[in-house]
Amino acid sequence: MSTPETKPAKAPQFSSLKFTLAPAKTDDCCCDGECASTVAENLPDARYSWLVDGMDCAACARKVETAVSQIPGVKQVKVLFATEKLLVDADNDIRDQVERAVTAAGYTLRGENAPKTEQAPSRLRENLPLILLTLLMVISWGLEHFNHPLGNAAFIATTLVGLYPVARQALRLIKSGSWFAIETLMSVAAIGALFIGATAEAAMVLLLFLIGERLEGWAATRARQGVSALMALKPDTAVRVRGDQRETVAQQDLRPGDVIEVAAGGRLPADGTLLSPFASFDESALTGESIPVEHSAGERVSAGATSVDRLVQITVTSQPGDSAIDRILRLIEEAEERRAPIERFIDRFSRIYTPAIMVVALLVALLPPLAFSAPWLEWIYKGLTLLLIGCPCALVISTPAAITSGLATAARYGALIKGGAALEQLGRVQQVAFDKTGTLTVGKPQVTSVVATAELDENSMLALAAAVEQGSTHPLAQAIVREAQQRQLPLPTADNQRTLAGSGIEANVNGQRILICAAGKFPADAHQMQIEELEKAGNTVVLVTREETLLGILALRDTLRDDAREAIDTLHTLGIQGIILTGDNPRAAAAIAGELGLDFRAGLLPADKVTEVTALNAKAPLAMVGDGINDAPAMKASTIGIAMGSGSDVALETADAALTHNRLTGLAQMLRLARATHANVRQNIAIALGLKGIFLVTTLLGITGLWLAVLADTGATVLVTLNALRLLRMKLR
Repeated sequence: MSTPETKPAKAPQFSSLKFTLAPAKTDDCCCDGECASTVAENLPDARYSWLVDGMDCAACARKVETAVSQIPGVKQVKVLFATEKLLVDADNDIRDQVERAVTAAGYTLRGENAPKTEQAPSRLRENLPLILLTLLMVISWGLEHFNHPLGNAAFIATTLVGLYPVARQALRLIKSGSWFAIETLMSVAAIGALFIGATAEAAMVLLLFLIGERLEGWAATRARQGVSALMALKPDTAVRVRGDQRETVAQQDLRPGDVIEVAAGGRLPADGTLLSPFASFDESALTGESIPVEHSAGERVSAGATSVDRLVQITVTSQPGDSAIDRILRLIEEAEERRAPIERFIDRFSRIYTPAIMVVALLVALLPPLAFSAPWLEWIYKGLTLLLIGCPCALVISTPAAITSGLATAARYGALIKGGAALEQLGRVQQVAFDKTGTLTVGKPQVTSVVATAELDENSMLALAAAVEQGSTHPLAQAIVREAQQRQLPLPTADNQRTLAGSGIEANVNGQRILICAAGKFPADAHQMQIEELEKAGNTVVLVTREETLLGILALRDTLRDDAREAIDTLHTLGIQGIILTGDNPRAAAAIAGELGLDFRAGLLPADKVTEVTALNAKAPLAMVGDGINDAPAMKASTIGIAMGSGSDVALETADAALTHNRLTGLAQMLRLARATHANVRQNIAIALGLKGIFLVTTLLGITGLWLAVLADTGATVLVTLNALRLLRMKLR
């Protein structure tokens, strides 16, 4: 049985990734091992979830949604095809009704942690209906060549054998609210063909339909392989260490604080902190980084990483269901809900298109005979053919197949994109705005100069600044604290710390207000020449003040990321222009911009960044790349916001995409993939509509018939799916 949970507020999308991903047809009831009759607590506004077995394509997901949406009390229902998950929001306990409705529609539900009740059927058993129908077709063709009446009877029998499961599923779907499913169209066409004497074609229609269903199932499995591989990264069990005792426990039984042991070649079952002095981990499955990453004691390591060369001990830090892998899976699920505008349009169009085609097919079958005394059998045949040509399967799957493949490929290369809408926006980007510190630079600046300007010596002034900056995640703040620690300075106690967005930070130390701010935010005329000299050297200068008195000057300098030049050059080859938007001083910004050949705007507050982004965005679609709290408003104002994986929680949550591996070269890869995905979508729509248009004309001219109509529909569906799967093999490096 599905476990209810009180529906929480919308979860942050990327916020928890920063700590872990940078250097995100049986009719039996079997849900979590409990019977459907178990009475559960009646929770208001609860969310229920299951896994759905038996879905072969994205259209199956819609059928399940339709069946569940008919239940009274259901507020919202969503099937996430990539992870085969059904989510239902309701104001009362509707689990029994949901299970009955889904079973009646021909699918099976089970709990998220429950194993499948049966082993996967063998290939022979799975393909037995198709093999049987193929044999019957061969026998019927043979009999037809020797004895027409006997062959005709054999084709009728073959049609009835193939029709039974299709018509049975069609009736199930009609009862659950899906009136215009492909099964319904196939049943009507096959029965109609029997009535007009086209028995061979009726049987061929069903055979081709079954072949198409098997091909769609195979393609869907391939499309889900990326997600399945991700789910398989976490081992089911772990070795927990308690004192001198070691015990094997289920992965979901691990709790924060547990110490686990992972052998060389083993994968981490949860996020944790390394206890061993040092070790190398293969994190390629999560970040796309092919080179093992060295970690020292105390550093965080993500679930799914593989210990390369030694036995290691890890302290678990993640709650069950909240590891790095779990968060990426949630992002993929949330991405499915954020469908691209073109996908939403195709979905709405297909809902009108199918019944409209049925009406047109009926008119084609009736009007010529009634109005112009045309032959009944000929035009009924054309109407039935048109009915099959009008099947929307290929059109419906054309967009989601490509977008799902694109999102899966992006995740494999360490780029997380929040759905089809974000992917579509990425494909339109013509210019990119970069924050400087932590984005184009390493984000770990070092203190290069300490100048005392009042009664305190350098070390005392530095200790005051470090006390105020303690606990801050800003790279400059962390550099000041590191410098004080390296000098082994005792730090006084600071309280009432308050961040001044875009300006600095203040706190009380020994009852006095200490402010640390950017040069230019505090009058320092007597030392202006000294500040300018430091800035000309590419330093960022901050001032330390106490009660309106300047205590000292700190100069810090950051270095470019190793891949910054390569990333900018690659963007230029894609025809994308770049600009730096930074709160740093113009001289420090000019030094970085000069090395990269970029334009820049410096000394910007968060509001100024929004103004610049809005102006640039009005000229051409712009992506804003950043990592700090002060970048979040600008990200929101841009066409699409992209966060570095090591960025602040606010930046990661605001962004539409994130580079979890923290490599700037991933930006060009992401944009190239987005463009390829859009091209793929356009190709798929052209294939789906083009084939239908061709066969529509040839049918009305009497050139093609029923079996070619099914072949066209099945062929189009398979072609668009295979075309979409090309994105999974796309090389971005």
